[in-house]
Formats: sequence, C-alpha cells, structure tokens
Amino acid sequence: MAQASIPVDLYNPGQVFACMGFLEAADVLLGPGEGGFDWDKGTQPCFELLADGANRNAFEEVLEFLVHAQLYRLAPKGYTEPPRTAKRKKKGEARDPTAEVPLMVLPTFPARSADRLALPLRFERDGRRLDMTHWCDGSSRNSFKLFAGQQNSVGIGLQMLQAIKDLWAARREELVADPLGLSVPLGGSSFKLDARKSWTAIDAGYSPDEQDHEVVASPVVELLGGLGLEHARPDEFEKRQVRYGVWKGLLPPVLARAALAGIFVAVPLRVFRFTLDRSGQNKVVTFAQEEVSV
Repeated sequence: MAQASIPVDLYNPGQVFACMGFLEAADVLLGPGEGGFDWDKGTQPCFELLADGANRNAFEEVLEFLVHAQLYRLAPKGYTEPPRTAKRKKKGEARDPTAEVPLMVLPTFPARSADRLALPLRFERDGRRLDMTHWCDGSSRNSFKLFAGQQNSVGIGLQMLQAIKDLWAARREELVADPLGLSVPLGGSSFKLDARKSWTAIDAGYSPDEQDHEVVASPVVELLGGLGLEHARPDEFEKRQVRYGVWKGLLPPVLARAALAGIFVAVPLRVFRFTLDRSGQNKVVTFAQEEVSV
C-alpha cells in the first residue's frame, strides 16, 4: 500500500475529472482505492491517491498500464463496419491509424445503437481493463459528450495515448511528478476536457485548426478525464452551465462520485461552476469560478 500525491489546478475542471479518473483506474487495477484533495492555504492544491495493491506510486502504475495497454474499439452485436470511402491517397499520405485498432463486440452496449464516430474504448493489459464509454451512455444521465462533427473517439484516444507514451519515454519523471500540469502541443481533435485547450475562433481571432496551429494541453487530462466521467458526472444545472465539487480527505470511488457532482458527503467540499463554450459543433470546457465551500 502506497500513498502518493500530484499537484492539481482546482479551477481547471478537466484536471479535477482526471483526478477522478486516476481514482477509478487505481481502484480497478490496484485493488480498493481512495482519493481526495488537499488545499491548505499557502500551498499548491494536490490530489492524494491511496491503493491497497500499489507497490509504488499509484499514479505511475496507472500511467504505466495505459502506456502498455492494447486499445480496442467497442461495438454491440450485429454492428457492421461502414464501408470506407475509397479516396486516392496523395503520395506520402499516412494510412488511417484508427483502421488498425481492433474491434471488440460486446454482449451488452451502453447505447441503443453504435455511432462509428463515437465508439467507446477499452484499454486492456494482462487481463485487466479500463473502459471509456460515457459519451454513449444511453441512460437518463447526461452523457457529457463534448466532441462532435467528424471528430472520432478512436482517433482522439489514439492521439492522447501516443502523446502519453511519448512523454513516458522522454520525460517519465516529470510525467509521474506532475501528470496534469505537463502539457504538450495537441492538435484540434480532443475530448475537450482540458480548459487550457478551450479556445474558440472568436477568442483567438482566427481558427488555430485551419491554420495548423497546435494548442498546448495535457493528454493525461484528456484521457484520464474521460475515465473519470465513466461513473460520475458534473451537474449541468442549466444549459451549458456546469457545477462540480472537490472534496477534502480520502474517499472511496462510490462517495467521490457523488462529491464530484457537488453533493455533500460529510467531508469539506468546495463547489465550482463553469461554462461549456462552443467551438464549431463542439462544446469545450472552460476555466471555473468558485461558488461555495461547505
């Protein structure tokens, strides 16, 4: 059993969701886990993680799992791959990497039907797995799907996973010490969770995507944030107005999920709110303001 902590920006919703993702992943991969925030005055807020089965830093073990995991696309029984448009490739044009991601058919599926651009993902290694399915949640809950248009969940997952692998290979110590703060240039496709990537054409005065300008953000925030939304969702109390909570002290996932939605669970709680901005057809997370502390 080992307890570890990482710095976190409580005003960046994606970083808070990613902390929840680390907790969910550690609970699945390393045995019973607990996590929580600490924000004593005069110090950098941090997220603490404790997992019974962790032999070393639990954040490092979760990242190592993702680096070596096989990525799968998930689909329901009867799913048929749509025919790929036969386009003549330009000389030197790279092959579509999403075509190489294996398809796994599930006996049950979270949505009534499968959208080829929004298939859920599975990360699997040595019989252990993590699923990322929240954007196709067919229940009454808010799916909190932010990417839209032609952006592809599999392509986004591949991009974020590769960026994490690159950081693991080149800057492992930095990545483990500050996985949410370490940022790299990321292209236009993302899950739209890191507020540092929440530009709009109006804000920037132009479209960075159209000019091939990359925006700096964290692939860990994007990927772990998605995992954090698997069983917990922030509270969209008005259209595109969202509230989330951060709690002080260690909680198991079942209580942390409620706290993330801003529900009081008998521990100190700070509640933040943010606007889901628009960037084309996509919604994007923006930086938050603190609402209340209890």
